[in-house]
Amino acid sequence: MAASGALSALRLLARSRPPLCACTRSNSNRAAIGHLQRQRYGRLYPMLLVSTDGSTVRLRYGEPKRILMMPLDSNTLPEAERRARLRRQFPSKPKAKEEETFEGIDLDTYKKFWKK
Repeated sequence: MAASGALSALRLLARSRPPLCACTRSNSNRAAIGHLQRQRYGRLYPMLLVSTDGSTVRLRYGEPKRILMMPLDSNTLPEAERRARLRRQFPSKPKAKEEETFEGIDLDTYKKFWKK
């Protein structure tokens, strides 16, 4: 009799409580509720990392790139090479070109091309 009383008490508790697991939809309608929490690029791409001394390492990177070069520290370079790199990076401004003058041109030779 005690066992049947305990069983009926468990049935009452089971009816009054909500279910332990929430029902989830694993179909196409799930995306209509909210967006997926994922990174911009969900996978890793093979890439070649080039060090300043010229050595290369193959690794996996989050963005699709082929080669990634490490920046060069200009303080460790010799003075002549550092100046050459700066000259290539910031070229000098082009010199102003001289304008053409029409003083030496005979206009009578081109008179046949003008419209009347």
